[in-house]
Amino acid sequence: MMNIFSNIGFPGVILIVIVALIVFGPNKLPEIGKALGTTLKEFKNASRDIMNDNPKKKQ
Repeated sequence: MMNIFSNIGFPGVILIVIVALIVFGPNKLPEIGKALGTTLKEFKNASRDIMNDNPKKKQ
């Protein structure tokens, strides 16, 4: 899934930000960014915990 995002490039990111600004408005964007950052952090921590979980330690 991340392969899709690697092909966007800088102009694509600018376009996405402009569309988000039009759709959500400037007052809502910081809240959305914070929620997205928190979600990504939790996902990253959960995936790290799964990768570090060693079944041999439980036995």
